[in-house]
Amino acid sequence: MAWKGLQLDTRLWRYYLTYPLINIGVKILDNLSTTFAALADPTRRAILSRLAQGEASVNELAEPFRISLPAISRHLKVLERADLIERRQEAQFRICRLNPIPMQSAISWLEEHARFWSQQLDALTAFVESDAPANRKGRDDD
Repeated sequence: MAWKGLQLDTRLWRYYLTYPLINIGVKILDNLSTTFAALADPTRRAILSRLAQGEASVNELAEPFRISLPAISRHLKVLERADLIERRQEAQFRICRLNPIPMQSAISWLEEHARFWSQQLDALTAFVESDAPANRKGRDDD
């Protein structure tokens, strides 16, 4: 009876040891998802647009929004976790600046998929246009 409990504990122990390792690997490999998740919110996109013009303090970033400073801070934390922004302390101000590297990765991914879908749509267009006269001819006979 004691051995059955030990086997269960061993299986659980293996699970607890391997599960975080798998998740860490996925997180490292899936930075693109983190980038797109951060870009999914319109407030965060607006913040990034503002930072594209230059560095800004948290108060300057919060100014155009009708949300609280803690809410802006949460948005900034999401952007920082996605490495889309960098923050530093200057006296009593927290200064934010844009980090373009993750956006470049996202743009590369989008361009690659845009080329693929463009080729697919071109092939579909060619197929439909080449098959169109045959389809019309068959319908006219009916």
